[in-house]
Amino acid sequence: MENEQHERRKDIDYDAYEADFMEETAAEIAVPTSAREEHIHREHEVVDRDEGKGYGRFALILSILSLFFLPIILGAAGIILGFIARRKGAYTLGAWAIGIGIVSIIVGTFVLPFF
Repeated sequence: MENEQHERRKDIDYDAYEADFMEETAAEIAVPTSAREEHIHREHEVVDRDEGKGYGRFALILSILSLFFLPIILGAAGIILGFIARRKGAYTLGAWAIGIGIVSIIVGTFVLPFF
């Protein structure tokens, strides 16, 4: 009989203990996100892509100009800006600027002195 009473007290104590600590803790662990934060993040991605295209176009223009005059200076500037453009997301424009800049430097250094 005493065992049964003791078991009942345990059950009652356990239920009271569970009732005190029955909480949801997921809100404490996860940081809530909002749609506005995602929208702002997407706007920054679009700006970065356009900025990369601008760098890529400018790098390509410098590399093409380096074929006609100041091959080492403009070619090096085109190569550097080409790498920046590739990092900003304009992979094709950056690659073309790098390639044309390298060709311009090679031609300007090794071929043009003989003419």
